[in-house]
Amino acid sequence: MSAKKNVSGEKKMVKITQVRSAIGRDETQKKTLRALGIRRMHQTVVHRDTPQIRGMIAAVAHLVSVEWLEE
Repeated sequence: MSAKKNVSGEKKMVKITQVRSAIGRDETQKKTLRALGIRRMHQTVVHRDTPQIRGMIAAVAHLVSVEWLEE
């Protein structure tokens, strides 16, 4: 399955940064952060913009900041 593409055919990327602590949060939210590759505060990871990644972002939207990039 391919990632979403913009008009010029380039793949979209999403930059995710943890901005709030996961201490005291549900274990599922902590596991979602780990699945995204985030291990500590202010760490930034870059992923392809897929429906799976968007769902994970939605689950922890209150803990992260998101920026969409063009690759």
